Amino acid sequence: MARAIWSGALNFGLVTVPVELYSATEDHTIHFRQFQRGTSDRIRYRRVNERTGEEVPYSDIVKGYELGGDEYVLVEPDELDEIAPGRSRSLDIDAFVDLEQIDPVYFQRTYWLAPAKEEFGRAYTLLIEAMAKTNRAGLARFVMRGKEYLAAVRAGEDVLVLNTLHFPEDIREPKRELGKLPSRGDVKAKEVDMAVSLIESMAQEWKPDDYHDTYTERVERLIDDKREGRAVTAEEAAPEATKVIDLFDALSRSVESRKRGTKSSRKRSRGPGLGELSKADLDRMAREAGIKGRSTMNRAALERALRKASPEPAGERAS
Repeated sequence: MARAIWSGALNFGLVTVPVELYSATEDHTIHFRQFQRGTSDRIRYRRVNERTGEEVPYSDIVKGYELGGDEYVLVEPDELDEIAPGRSRSLDIDAFVDLEQIDPVYFQRTYWLAPAKEEFGRAYTLLIEAMAKTNRAGLARFVMRGKEYLAAVRAGEDVLVLNTLHFPEDIREPKRELGKLPSRGDVKAKEVDMAVSLIESMAQEWKPDDYHDTYTERVERLIDDKREGRAVTAEEAAPEATKVIDLFDALSRSVESRKRGTKSSRKRSRGPGLGELSKADLDRMAREAGIKGRSTMNRAALERALRKASPEPAGERAS
């Protein structure tokens, strides 16, 4: 059972709903300990006074803001608590905006809001229904763990969703930070048209269950192989960059490949033409065929699994 990480009151207009905040995501990354190579000795980190070399307890540590020239302003943790905004544990909605107006670059983390008690369920459900009907998100500020957050509260599936947002000053300006941005007028119209055709040929509905953390799966397989003493199989190298003079040709061949892949998928024929398809096409066909373990397979393994799952009909083999 999930535990609330924040509690307070969600307010909009004269409506107040006591709520609790829960993390909507969890980390499945595989974490490693550090060792010195050739030994079983763990590497550990300590909080050490750089002048004396002695370890310092947490209770004796204060924060310092660097002014430059080895000058710092020292700040006690209690002093930060005293000036923390929003001590009332309140989540006040200031305005409602269309969800489409919020650029995805502003989204930070996702949380769930739940009513603090069953008696507040009616007002909570009212908020979900109203926001779902208008497709709007409520913009609000709240304080959690000594930090103020900007948030968008929106209707999810039977739950209120809270997304913490970056403040405008947190977003970097790409033209200032990146010195290699090309002009949008450098491409030819026919190349744009062909790229649009490729995008349309790859269009499909968003199905999150189709996507998994394949890198973590490969790390788990690596650990298992090393534990069992099996040989470690390297993945295929990344494809080389497309040369500018071959751009239109590469796009054309990609569109044709997609057409062949779609045709092959409709016929459910996995034998002929597999070698001409991209790995993305093979992954898609393996998913449609329900092949298990496909996320850890390289190209050759995918082709073998597809041929085994749907053998080529004798009539097509003869043609």
